[in-house]
Amino acid sequence: MRLNLLKTSAFVLAPAVIVVAGCGGRVSASGATGAGGLRIHASAEQIDTNGNTRYSATLASGEPAKVIWSVSGGDPSSGTGKITAEGVYTPPSYLTQESATVSVNAMLAGRIGDSDTISETAQLTITPGFLQPLTPGNLSLGPGGTVTVSGSMTEVGGNGGIRFTLASDTAGTPGAAGTLSESRCVRGSIKASNPAYTSCSVTYTAPAVMPISSSIFILGSVASNPAVSWTRILLNAGGISSNPVAHQARLAVPVQLGSSSGNNSDYDSSLGQLSDCCGGTLGSLLQDAAGTQYVLSNNHVLARSDQSIPGETIIQPGLIDNGCTPYGFGPGTTPVATLTGYPSLNSPTTNVDAAIARVTPGAVDPKGNILELGARQPDGTLSPAPPGISSTGGKGEQPALGMTVAKSGRTTGLTCASVSAINVDVVVDYYTDCAETAHALTKTFTNQIAIAGASFSDAGDSGALVVDTTNAEPVGLFFAGGTDDHGIEQAIASPVSEVLAALDTQILAGGQQTSYSFVGGQDHPVSCLNYGTPRAIDEATTVAAMSTSERERAEAALPMAQSLLNPAAGIVRVGITANKDYPGHAAIAVYVEPGAITSIPASIGNIPTVVLPANTQSVEPTNLTQPRTASMNQVLAAKQRNAAALLKTNPALFGVGVGQSLNNPADAALVFFVDRKKIAGALPETVEGQRVHIILMDRLHVTRSHGSPTHSMSTCRLGASDDGFNSSLQQLFEDSIPLPR
Repeated sequence: MRLNLLKTSAFVLAPAVIVVAGCGGRVSASGATGAGGLRIHASAEQIDTNGNTRYSATLASGEPAKVIWSVSGGDPSSGTGKITAEGVYTPPSYLTQESATVSVNAMLAGRIGDSDTISETAQLTITPGFLQPLTPGNLSLGPGGTVTVSGSMTEVGGNGGIRFTLASDTAGTPGAAGTLSESRCVRGSIKASNPAYTSCSVTYTAPAVMPISSSIFILGSVASNPAVSWTRILLNAGGISSNPVAHQARLAVPVQLGSSSGNNSDYDSSLGQLSDCCGGTLGSLLQDAAGTQYVLSNNHVLARSDQSIPGETIIQPGLIDNGCTPYGFGPGTTPVATLTGYPSLNSPTTNVDAAIARVTPGAVDPKGNILELGARQPDGTLSPAPPGISSTGGKGEQPALGMTVAKSGRTTGLTCASVSAINVDVVVDYYTDCAETAHALTKTFTNQIAIAGASFSDAGDSGALVVDTTNAEPVGLFFAGGTDDHGIEQAIASPVSEVLAALDTQILAGGQQTSYSFVGGQDHPVSCLNYGTPRAIDEATTVAAMSTSERERAEAALPMAQSLLNPAAGIVRVGITANKDYPGHAAIAVYVEPGAITSIPASIGNIPTVVLPANTQSVEPTNLTQPRTASMNQVLAAKQRNAAALLKTNPALFGVGVGQSLNNPADAALVFFVDRKKIAGALPETVEGQRVHIILMDRLHVTRSHGSPTHSMSTCRLGASDDGFNSSLQQLFEDSIPLPR
């Protein structure tokens, strides 16, 4: 999950620039038909500048036609775009107007020059897309607080702009909490081969009174483009003001942790020019037995996924926040450490994604202060603070299911969520380039931590330290994530015990070996900025959406479920409901009286059971913080026996862990992380009689940021002030810098 996987809907990645693509539009069911019977089919009839569409042709008989493709029309400045021999059309990278029309022509092969040439033409509408999503992507405001939100679109000149609206969700439901100013747009002009795109900003003011904390969204849309980008604002009655843009800035030395960082050589090149670059988070501070200090982050952030050698320079901020300009080839970064070592990802014995770099004297805060990890200050901002180490001697805590944790990262700043699964085995892909075109390896990690929460993490947060919010003690090292089908971020972190153990095995220069611990201070609480938790299942909606076959399957098991009825034990009736652990599937509802203590089997007649309150006015018996110990032990054992085989035999399954059942929170469940694009056939609803909780999502990605060369840091993240906004626009998209040698 790099910067191409942001909080946006209907987006895809275009090469070489930070883009969020709108791939909406109508699907052509029939296509155009010419007089000669030639028929054109398109996967979409409207796309934006970051998308593409595939064309095919058939004869009147329906048989595939071999044709020669060509395009005409398009934008008067940027041209027509391109179409391959296979019919894949890619639009120009920008437009000079709000839309352009391209004519796609198919000519039957072998008929060129004949008097009876057979051809057909289809029309395609192109609109500008997002160049830069709305930034910041998330933030927190107290009563009366203000923030400026900005974005860029791939239109040069013209009269278009980004339309900003307030909404209560990402679907666009109108929201009235606070106000938006009029938007301001600055339109650039073409300079050499790099155009200066249209950039817009809007100022949001929070309500003066907030009785409770809630979220509001600023949505950004472009003309008729169906793609939407958004900023999530946490309105909090506590008056906390938190903006992750501060984590992306160049900090004064000694720099604090939780900030943007990366390897000075973490860039891709093309034709002697930098084409893109990467960055992550300067996570925390370690010290060895001799007291020498090191910064800790991920291997893929500091060591470029095993490609680095000790001695390479680590900078703050990372290249992603300095227009891809390396230290020594332009201003904007500070060398803060020198890469020391890392457990190799290629090694089958390595079970963490971690690397350390020896601190340059005076460059990093020696107390290990992490941005926003401290107390609220009079102006509403959160002070920096070190992690807590007083109760563990700098060795950190073990994770626990349901534990509330926080992390301070480059992209989303300080965020909180809950541990949703432990003992997780996950499969993660690694690439040798920032653009993720050159696959390096696929690695399976075991005994990892899963954390679920809205806006908890995003691309660029890689390397952030995960801490217990009750005492700020280190718990995990964040390295991978993805978004599930409810829009919830599913984050993966390595337990700090595993990280320290792996680092302790590294042999230092001179053949020496040492032991590492976290640099920190007294245990202390962390202000919890929780942008949302996994939403509850809407029973009425899911039951209505249940297929006939699923309903029939449950009905067949209903007579057997009658045997569960036991009024004396509090089980008063049974019925059919939706499976909360496996969306779209049926379950047997078992209704129990409040306070009833009884054991409900995980399934009956091969249909999972769901425990529900008999009295609709009572609290549903799902508010347990922890599953029963006996159930946890049984599921842990089942997971250990089956995880490896499950991951090996099912290509859609890329993670197996131990969490809590939604059907009956008194029970633990095996948590399956499933690739929603590869799922085929039914997944097991139980394993060895234990419950299974299915999470449908995109595959996990390592989470460093990925962007393109620009002139200055401000071009990657537009400033919030008028001066910063305008000056950044003046510098947008200068000529690419030469490749350092």
